[in-house]
Amino acid sequence: MGRSAVPELVLVEVEQGVATIRLARPPMNALNAAVQEELRDAARTVADDERVRAVVVYGGEKVFAAGADIKEMADMSYVDMAARAAQLSSAFDAVARIPKPVVAAITGYALGGGCELALACDWRVVAEDAKLGQPEIKLGVIPGAGGTQRLARLVGPARAKDIILSGRMVDAAEAERIGLADRVVPADQVYAAALDMVRPFVTGPAQAVKAAKLAIDGGLEMDLASGLAWESQLFAGLFATDDRTEGMAAFVAKRKPDFTGR
Repeated sequence: MGRSAVPELVLVEVEQGVATIRLARPPMNALNAAVQEELRDAARTVADDERVRAVVVYGGEKVFAAGADIKEMADMSYVDMAARAAQLSSAFDAVARIPKPVVAAITGYALGGGCELALACDWRVVAEDAKLGQPEIKLGVIPGAGGTQRLARLVGPARAKDIILSGRMVDAAEAERIGLADRVVPADQVYAAALDMVRPFVTGPAQAVKAAKLAIDGGLEMDLASGLAWESQLFAGLFATDDRTEGMAAFVAKRKPDFTGR
C-alpha cells in the first residue's frame, strides 16, 4: 500500500505468493473506523493482486485484535450508528469475500470485532494461550459486524448463543473442540503455522480454488437445489481454464501438474 503522512494502521506485505494483512494499531489493535476502512482497502488490494494466491490476517506476536474502539463508540447515538453499522459490517465482509484462501493467525486476544474479523477468514490458527469471544453483551449491545451470523454458522446456534449471550471468553482448547479454531499451536509458532496452512495454494490451480470457495460460501446461503445448480455452473466454467487442461493431461500422463493459475 502507498505511503502517507499518517501511519498506516493495516499493512499489506506479499512474499512468495502469500499476502499478509497485518493490523498495526498498538497496543491492542482496537478496530476503530480508520482501521476498518483500511481493512476494506487491504482486502480489495489482495483480491485484485494476481501475485497473491493466499492470505494471512495477523495482529502480531502479542495480540490479534481486542475488539472495537469503545471510546469511539461511547458517545454515538442511534442515528450515528445507523449510518455507520452497514459500513462496519461490510468492511469485515470484504475480507470474507477475498476470492482466495484466507487464514487468521491469532495470538493473545480475538474479542468482539477481533473475533468477527477472524470469523470472516476461512480458517483460524490459534495460540495455545489465546482467548476468543464476543463480549458485546456486557456493553449492552450485540456483535454488529457478523458475529451473530458467522459464529452460528460455524459452531451451531446453541453454542453461538452460549458464547454471545454470556459474553464469556473461549480458550484455545474449547475453540478447537467446537470448531472455532482449526489448529492450536504454541504462541511463537502461530504465524509460521498459518503460512504452512496456505502455502500449498501458491502453486495450486487458482481458478479452481476460487470456484470451490465461491461454491461453498455461496451455497450456504441457498437451498440445496439452488446450491447444486450453482456448483454445476462453477464446475462447468472451469473447463475454460488452462489449469483444467493441464491437470487432466498430467493425470493421464501420470506426472505432476504445472498449474499457472490461468
